[in-house]
Amino acid sequence: MKENQKKVLIVEDEASIRKFLAINLNRSGFEVLECERGEDALPLVREHYPSVAVLDVMLPGIDGFEVCQQIRAEMPEAIIIMLTAKGQDMDKIMGLELGADDYMVKPFNPLELIARIHANLRKLNKPKPHRSRVIQYRELKMDLDGQRFYRGADEIELTPIEFSMIKMLMENPGKAFSRDEILNQVWGQNYFGDMKTVDVHVRRIREKIESNPSSPQWVETVWGFGYRLRGADEANGKY
Repeated sequence: MKENQKKVLIVEDEASIRKFLAINLNRSGFEVLECERGEDALPLVREHYPSVAVLDVMLPGIDGFEVCQQIRAEMPEAIIIMLTAKGQDMDKIMGLELGADDYMVKPFNPLELIARIHANLRKLNKPKPHRSRVIQYRELKMDLDGQRFYRGADEIELTPIEFSMIKMLMENPGKAFSRDEILNQVWGQNYFGDMKTVDVHVRRIREKIESNPSSPQWVETVWGFGYRLRGADEANGKY
């Protein structure tokens, strides 16, 4: 069953924050599901199929990181936004490593959270070009209609962000993109995050598509600049 794009799940143990977010999301037209404990989140996800989950990192019982992993495993296309404490950079990185699409640092303006939710949902709803429904580059293939990605005969599950990043690289093999360019094209011009977001998502992609992530053959680092998909000549040993 496809997730409901007007439903947002908030998992936050501080009732005042949870209610404040729910009020603002309701005013913006979203239907809000709430819970204060991590173990209560999965039953809500399975019953209501929300398109967005907003998870506090520090929760009683199961923490936000584990909830993130569980939601990502069951709903690969869901948008997951982590709420982290100010200055806790490792929380941001760990959340992204475990499958989150974005993060917000407390305290934050709820209007910014809503703007980020809309930006992520636009990626899910972005019209697909009619001229080509499949992108093929060597043994990598993207089915744009089905939102599926393959390496050879193996289908690999990607999050919406990962899918957008790989799509951009596959459409421009050999072209180096700066981290700023990747942020602007994948997350949008008004994204307020930092460069670590790109690096963590690239690392996640490598873990999925590379035979040896520590020695990548597909997504290469351009030191001091950004990333590129290895060109055909280089892949064939011609430099």
